[in-house]
Amino acid sequence: DETTRQSCLSRGKTEVECQNYIRVMLINDKKIFICGTNAFSPTCTNRQPDDLSKVLEKINGLARCPYDPRHNSTSVMTASGELYAATVIDFSGRDFAIYRSLGNAPPLRTVQYNSKWLNEPNFVSAYDIDPFVYFFFREHNVEADCGATIYSRVARVCKNDVGGRFLLENTWTTFAKARLNCSRAGEIPFHYNELQSTFYMHEQDLMYGVFTTNINSIAGSAICAFNLTSITQTFSGPFRYQENSRSAWLPAPNPIPNFQCGTLKSGPNEKLTERPLPDAQRFFMMNEVVQPCSVNPLVTQDNLRFSKLAVDIVQGPDNLYHVIYIGTGKAPLLPHKKPAPHPRSPPTLHLAQRLAPKSNPIAPNQARDPYCGWDPAKKRCTTFEDSTNMSHWIQNITECPVKKLTQDGAFGPWTAWHQCKHTDQDATGQCNCRSRACDSPAPKCGGRDCVGPWMEVFNCSRWNGGWTLWSVWAPCSTTCGIGFQVRQRTCSNPTPRYGGRVCVGQSREERFCNENSPCPLPVFWSSWAPWSECSAECGEGMHSRQRSCENGNACPGCAMEHRTCNVDPCPEVRRNTPWTQWMPVNVSQSGSRHEQRFRYSCRAQLADPHDLQLGKKKVDVRYCPADGSTGCGTNALVDDLVRFGRQSGHRVSGTWSSWLQWTSCSRECERGFRSRKRTCTSSEPRTGGLPCQGANSEYQECNHQPCPVKGMWSCWSPWSLCSVSCSGGHYQRTRTCTSPAPTNGGDICIGLHTEEALCNTHSCEAGWSEWSKWTVCGEEGTQSRSRCCDLPNPGTTQCVGNSTQHRPCLYNEIPGECTARRRELASQAKRSKFLCFTPLCFTRLLVDRWITFRG
Repeated sequence: DETTRQSCLSRGKTEVECQNYIRVMLINDKKIFICGTNAFSPTCTNRQPDDLSKVLEKINGLARCPYDPRHNSTSVMTASGELYAATVIDFSGRDFAIYRSLGNAPPLRTVQYNSKWLNEPNFVSAYDIDPFVYFFFREHNVEADCGATIYSRVARVCKNDVGGRFLLENTWTTFAKARLNCSRAGEIPFHYNELQSTFYMHEQDLMYGVFTTNINSIAGSAICAFNLTSITQTFSGPFRYQENSRSAWLPAPNPIPNFQCGTLKSGPNEKLTERPLPDAQRFFMMNEVVQPCSVNPLVTQDNLRFSKLAVDIVQGPDNLYHVIYIGTGKAPLLPHKKPAPHPRSPPTLHLAQRLAPKSNPIAPNQARDPYCGWDPAKKRCTTFEDSTNMSHWIQNITECPVKKLTQDGAFGPWTAWHQCKHTDQDATGQCNCRSRACDSPAPKCGGRDCVGPWMEVFNCSRWNGGWTLWSVWAPCSTTCGIGFQVRQRTCSNPTPRYGGRVCVGQSREERFCNENSPCPLPVFWSSWAPWSECSAECGEGMHSRQRSCENGNACPGCAMEHRTCNVDPCPEVRRNTPWTQWMPVNVSQSGSRHEQRFRYSCRAQLADPHDLQLGKKKVDVRYCPADGSTGCGTNALVDDLVRFGRQSGHRVSGTWSSWLQWTSCSRECERGFRSRKRTCTSSEPRTGGLPCQGANSEYQECNHQPCPVKGMWSCWSPWSLCSVSCSGGHYQRTRTCTSPAPTNGGDICIGLHTEEALCNTHSCEAGWSEWSKWTVCGEEGTQSRSRCCDLPNPGTTQCVGNSTQHRPCLYNEIPGECTARRRELASQAKRSKFLCFTPLCFTRLLVDRWITFRG
């Protein structure tokens, strides 16, 4: 909606990014499960298959769909309704996770911010292959001894994984990953390291994959096939383990080599997987590499990058063939599925293209169509199943198609130099010229024309100046907000000579930059809101106040604050029940009697009247003579007692009925009370008999156990110091479930207790002097600066890097004075036996040798 889109724009995203991009579409039972980015607020829905506009259910898309449409993600829905998603689960794009949600299984994820588990992955595909779910992706390697590159991976988790207990809670305990190898064989194999697409054939347990070279290297692609047996064999082999960040990755034996997601049947860890939790925390990288089915890739292509593939099985004259459809970044293949005209015909993939009718067997055979062969009886192209006689059916798909090849043009040789005249009327003298033609070969079938000059001229009497090509645009003057860029050119192509004209136009151009990249707003806490109303009027209650993190979510500290209030004890409240009616006791024949009544008193020091404590019962007794001189009132009960007492000498005293059931307790915990009643009706008093003795109501305390307290997180601790000062380290912060801690069976805190982040990622540069000032702009349009190694005998980690830097000229900078530096270096050279000439300096200082450079 518009509110979500405006919120996205206010957080610095562009109009294009703040749209809804569909990233997940899966079949969930009889529903279609769809997730979209929803302007950096991911949302998922369940929809009807026959009417996608009808939404059956709306679900939060967090950890199921990425925020950014450019982030690669994949997911798979199991038959039992669990969603396994591999995606980015935070707005900033730093928290990568393989996450399980929905269904009846508990939610689990990979360890957060741990590069050994997932290191900036690009997820490709996921498959449900019992009893595991497999994920295919590429990521920056962490196990290489030197250098940084990208590896293709396959990872798997058990579908019956329920996480750990105390260790690896809410985290996979069966996660493991291995490297996929797709390379050209040789003394030094050539690796295609970046997985782009996969296609799984369930019947054959065969996985096809598209692999390419790194984006910064020469383009190249390959297709390799892996069977499930080789993948399982790798996961049954040893692990690869690193003790700490300074240790090497070494093989470690696999405690359970043939692990098939078995679980513990009894004990404190019942239902957990067989893997010990300490092993699950340390061992997840496999030592062996998953090898393909063949030594070399099935398909290779230079100077082109494949992006997608699909595989189909077709029947040939003597064998089954796997037909691979490959898509490239420049011209993706878009297959269209067309209904088969006959029930026996298999589904076919068609490309939209008009072709002339094939009236002879040469054309279809040269086309090498895997779905078509020549039927001599029908004199047309048919499928293998529709042929009249399969033994006469003609097809050849093991060779490449015969087609007209596109050919780019290329220049032929230059002609001999000859004299030519000026076309400019003001020019004088002769020039020498030569030319060449685009005919070796000429472009055909849509090939490109020749690129470059077709004529050259020199030795003219007058040389007019010509501009060089524009230099590349210099970096923007600002990193955010509107800035400007500069580019330059010089009148030196050629330089005007012998009275020739100077170049016309500007030698410098400027343009604005970062116009659509406003600087991020500062992140800060808003003012505290007023304190909320106290939860109790007396006897210590709680109230809170809130604040919000403006322009982001990275403010340090807590967004909510609590404190006690109204701590004064409540005044003691005393309450009395009303007096009961006077009840006759011991009625005589003459009518004189004793009467009694009673009431209960209650007291409490709490504001809640339900917390009243029962007090004592108070009884009041009076004597009533028969003549009524004391003013005792009479009632029908007394009259009946007197009347029946006179008529019969046999007295019958009253007896109580059985007690009724106890009422429900007034409180569920921390002491309440309950009551029950009885009536004097089992045998009513008559002929002077006594009424029932005792109270008709009874009270009892109940539910003395304390109330459960739900755990709450404390505030995050400050970030710790970085583990290293340079070359990449990490720092962390923690919180505890103590505000309050869970007690009396209360729920524990949900979420992570530790967060980690990268720090000091800049490289270490020990031993170098300060950089010199930039030199004057030279004829090549570049400037340079240099530095020296100040250590006589540098170690392997000292003076690492270049001693000289170059950059395009931005401005005509004046070089700084370096005389003092030259004298200082000359003095050091006498002591250390080395020379260093400015502005260019030698990188490493060599003892006992003199090396002279031209500076």
